[in-house]
Amino acid sequence: MMCTRLLTLLKPHAVKRNLPQICSASFSSLRRQHENITTDFCQPGSCFNKSDDHKQRIWSPSLAGHNYGRRFFSLTPAGIVNAAPASVQPYLRLMRLDKPIGTWLLYLPCTWSIGLAADPGCLPDLRMLVLFGVGALLMRGAGCTINDMWDKDFDRKVSRTATRPIASGEITPFRALVFLGGQLSLALGVLLCLNYYSIALGAASLSLVVTYPLMKRITYWPQFVLGLTFNWGALLGWSAVQGSCDWSVCLPLYVSGVMWTLIYDTIYAHQDKDDDLKVGVKSTALRFQENTKLWLSGFTGAMLSGLVLAGVNADQTLPYYCAVSAVAIHLAHQIYAVDINRPEDCWKKFASNRNLGLLLFLGIVTGTLWKKRNDDQYETQLNSISN
Repeated sequence: MMCTRLLTLLKPHAVKRNLPQICSASFSSLRRQHENITTDFCQPGSCFNKSDDHKQRIWSPSLAGHNYGRRFFSLTPAGIVNAAPASVQPYLRLMRLDKPIGTWLLYLPCTWSIGLAADPGCLPDLRMLVLFGVGALLMRGAGCTINDMWDKDFDRKVSRTATRPIASGEITPFRALVFLGGQLSLALGVLLCLNYYSIALGAASLSLVVTYPLMKRITYWPQFVLGLTFNWGALLGWSAVQGSCDWSVCLPLYVSGVMWTLIYDTIYAHQDKDDDLKVGVKSTALRFQENTKLWLSGFTGAMLSGLVLAGVNADQTLPYYCAVSAVAIHLAHQIYAVDINRPEDCWKKFASNRNLGLLLFLGIVTGTLWKKRNDDQYETQLNSISN
């Protein structure tokens, strides 16, 4: 009976008829195996839970570059990290190279200051923009490394941070310390390209970089200390161009940047407020709770006042104030629309601040170029009067 069945299957027409069914069954089996593997990584409550939208920022990079054993290169930050050698990837993730929003938020106050320091009718100093961009990348990476070294025990208890390289054991604390030394050495090389005043000013910020991660243990205002740290470039950018700070411009700009950080990082902190309560760390999100929008509105008013004062003292022109008005509208929408109880919406509003910073930078550049136009018109009027 078995021999008869075997001969039947070996007939050409039988093979031709059964081949699609065999292939389909094999493909279905492989697909089920892949789904089972994915399910194992994505159980409810896991930080790799695919159904949890705001956590797909963690889930996606680890799987997006793979498709049944094949890897595809992507020009996105996460794709670049995934395409790197496996031994290098944990260090790139430690410095958050796959999540560049923090680098942008550190870099943008530098661009504002560099733009305001430019001569009337001139574009910002391109060399300085490049140097500060490299410096922002390195110092943000160093700050994240310091933060993760301090917080490794807390990170293991929070789903969003449990997969960070130090908390998960991919990188030992000693190797993280060596990596930190390398980043700081490169950042020092960038700083040494500036004038002596700026070198001393930049070095003064290191104490804030080191101590900021400790603030969440002792105060409900760690976002304020982060603002002091992240907006140091508002002082440093001007001094790098002009040789020293003009405090009538730099100080209001710096205060505005600190207020901006309080806005976006309080929104960001609402993602983790439940986990923060469990592990015992503090934040402005826990301090403000349901009054968050009222506090953020106050910070917005202070930020806009500082930007106007900095613009007046820097002799800025109409395009600058148009940009400040657009910033006001952007912040009003953020605060009105954000749902502080939905982590995915908090992330979306937080990330939108990159566009806000770029909008202000564009206003500064066009406002500075407009100064030349007004000077030319004034000279033309003087010549016509003298003639």
